[in-house]
Amino acid sequence: MKFRHSVALIALAFAAPALADPPANFDQRVEALRVASETPGMAIAIVENGKTVLAKGYGVRKIGTNDPVDADTIFMTGSTGKAVTVAALATLVDAGKLGWDDKVVDRLPGFQMYDSWVTREMTVRDLLVHRSGLGLGAGDLMFVPRSNRTRASVLQSLKYIKPATSFRSGYAYDNILYTVAGALIEAVSGQTYESYVRDHVYKPAGLTTATSDEPSRLHTVNRAYPHGRIDGPVRMLGHQQLLDETDQLGAASTPAGLLAMSANDLAKWITIQLAHGKLPNGGTLFSEASSATMWQPQVIEPNPPVPPGFEATQSLFKTYALGWEVSDYGGAKIISHSGGVFGFITMVVLIPEKNVGFAITMNAEESAVRRGLTYELIDHYLGRPYVDWVARYKQLIGTMLSGAKAAVETKAAAPAKVGPSLSLDRYAGQFKDPWYGKITVSQGKSGLAINFDDTPRMSGPLVHYQYDTFIARFDDKGIEPAYVTFALDAEGKVDHISMKPVSPTADFSFDYQDLNFTPVAAR
Repeated sequence: MKFRHSVALIALAFAAPALADPPANFDQRVEALRVASETPGMAIAIVENGKTVLAKGYGVRKIGTNDPVDADTIFMTGSTGKAVTVAALATLVDAGKLGWDDKVVDRLPGFQMYDSWVTREMTVRDLLVHRSGLGLGAGDLMFVPRSNRTRASVLQSLKYIKPATSFRSGYAYDNILYTVAGALIEAVSGQTYESYVRDHVYKPAGLTTATSDEPSRLHTVNRAYPHGRIDGPVRMLGHQQLLDETDQLGAASTPAGLLAMSANDLAKWITIQLAHGKLPNGGTLFSEASSATMWQPQVIEPNPPVPPGFEATQSLFKTYALGWEVSDYGGAKIISHSGGVFGFITMVVLIPEKNVGFAITMNAEESAVRRGLTYELIDHYLGRPYVDWVARYKQLIGTMLSGAKAAVETKAAAPAKVGPSLSLDRYAGQFKDPWYGKITVSQGKSGLAINFDDTPRMSGPLVHYQYDTFIARFDDKGIEPAYVTFALDAEGKVDHISMKPVSPTADFSFDYQDLNFTPVAAR
């Protein structure tokens, strides 16, 4: 007994310092970064060994008010919600109503990809891992920046989106197939996606403030409002301002990332994830087998060299699983996912071998703070030396935005070019893209204007750039400007219209380059 007692004392004396608590002066660090970045509000949750060690809000819910962010303030969490959709599917798999490798076409009437062979072979798993052959962000303009489309409408348009690569040949992030996953949940369960998530994920998990639909979110008093810098030459430069909270994409895209959670809810969600589906008070949300499937790498992601100064962040591998990214950092496996919708950004990180997880949510688009704090927290829980990652990311992103600003302003300041080839009235008309739908080009007293007919309030003037290319400068400054090029046939008539973003830093969801509008025949 004496020997065992001595061994215990020796072990205690030489034990590594406990890392359950956040870094020293963490609250002051977060608040200083929030103020310096002009971020109205933030919320952070940290879980260690099944216990919530931090769930706290910082700042205000809306700029110009004194309404504080607290641990129950809900934030839009963007694509981190993909893991919620996967968990909802897992409950159906565990119930024997669905299999991860079931063919989608067998379970979802009307499902059809561009290629009939892909339609036949696409599995539930394929919907979730970004290996479909679709290009980056393909189809996002059906619900970006906003939309009235239904999931059924998106499903009908899917068959017109041409693939960029062959099926299962590589990785390209998309949102549209998570919309399909939401429709699949509806077809199998007989409930709407929103009600199924509420009844089979949020309620059993004890997520008391989480929302899965816009009406409930907008009726929640304790909610964060979106903010962004949209009055500069490129997005993220300019003044921090309140954005329209009703302009959060379209309800059809909810399974891809239009869910909302508070810091308290995120702490509970992380606890369940680290417990492999077990609920704190007994029972399970999903099985250990489903948990293992969620975290099992499926697709290798591109892993290019990092910029100078970021060598410590270089992963040996980077992969995508089911609604989660799986990579390594400092010798540890990291399960994570970032998220962003207009005016909100989020990061959720799990470090399974340390039984630690955390989430950072912000009601602004200040990604240097999100990325930097992410690495600072990972370093802390892995016992690595402190690095001011926020400062490094601020410099890196600042350089990127300065370059984009210079590129846009240089083109804007260039002397007038040749063209246009036609009188303005000859560019006017209705044009249709197979998957997006219609646009209308009209001529008025001030010149040409463009309207995306299937996207509410997406319209603005067409300013001549050069030859038969114009720039669409949308009235809504949150919509990325785009080059609009009219291709003429041998008779001088508009044969088709192509587009691409003006800014080199435009979000990939403005997938203008995938559009090909042709004239709508007059009746």
